[in-house]
Amino acid sequence: MGTVHEHFETFPFDAPPRVFERREDLLLSEPLLPPDGRKRWRDHPEIQVVHFPPHYVEQPFAHPRGVYESEFIRLEWQTMNNRQPFYHRNCDVDEMSFQVTGVRSLMTDLGSVDLQPGDFSRLPVGVAHDNFGREDIHILFYVPAPVTEAYAEYRTSEVVIPPFDGWEPVITNELITECLGGPGHDVVMAPTDELALLEHAKQEPERLRVLKPDDTPGTTWLYRSSHVFIGRTFAEASDGRVYRRIRNAEEIQYQISGQRTLVTQRGTVLLEPGDFVRVPVGLAFTSVHHEPSAHITVVSAREAPQVSETTKKAERLSADEIEQLR
Repeated sequence: MGTVHEHFETFPFDAPPRVFERREDLLLSEPLLPPDGRKRWRDHPEIQVVHFPPHYVEQPFAHPRGVYESEFIRLEWQTMNNRQPFYHRNCDVDEMSFQVTGVRSLMTDLGSVDLQPGDFSRLPVGVAHDNFGREDIHILFYVPAPVTEAYAEYRTSEVVIPPFDGWEPVITNELITECLGGPGHDVVMAPTDELALLEHAKQEPERLRVLKPDDTPGTTWLYRSSHVFIGRTFAEASDGRVYRRIRNAEEIQYQISGQRTLVTQRGTVLLEPGDFVRVPVGLAFTSVHHEPSAHITVVSAREAPQVSETTKKAERLSADEIEQLR
């Protein structure tokens, strides 16, 4: 029988994992029914995937689409080919983003910066910001402050006026929100002088930091908070013979590039760019792929239920079928 290894991990990963040797056929099998025939476990659904196109599709401006959401973390998918119609300040969260495609001018009272595909950024709590996207897709992560960078920036925002070609200063609205900035959690909206807001950055020593990790094998952590880590995972290839199990946190993944087969104790599914997937706490999982693959990794010590419609579900495969994939 095929043997694999399981890394039994504990968030926040400040100690080495415990490593167990496992028979893969048993690891992926259904429970054995006891002699008395009484079932003593719950039935759980297979792993579910949410997909959004990773390329820009022309459509009217709309609010971000929620993917996973709880009282402690919120993930959203957003696309735009225009300006957001107001400035926004979060009262309680840092707001991270990942630029999937297109260009997005992020304008804030800590300076402005054009975000390119592959860029990560963090808006500290209380910073006013607006977006101007050009065939833009980005992912948003709202996490209770404070969140800190765990990786060096490769550029920062600057005081740029005008922040983009064709910009004209206007009196516009400024929205203040609480409760992770979600819909229905506005505190107040009032007009603001856009030019004065952007020029305020001249008085601030702080700047937005843009991160762009290299293709270093493994997970490169980019942001850390007390209960959420956000990073980027890269591998040239993987035979999936090392499973991971996080005993006290769940893992959300977003496929950036390449294809890989996610193997879990709740089914196996092929992941492609644009796919989101959530691995529940305590579940063993691994990946199989023959070409380079990159994905975002979000580890949360608090549950973040899926709030978007499921696109596809994992299927139960035997250890022999997994071996054929290798």
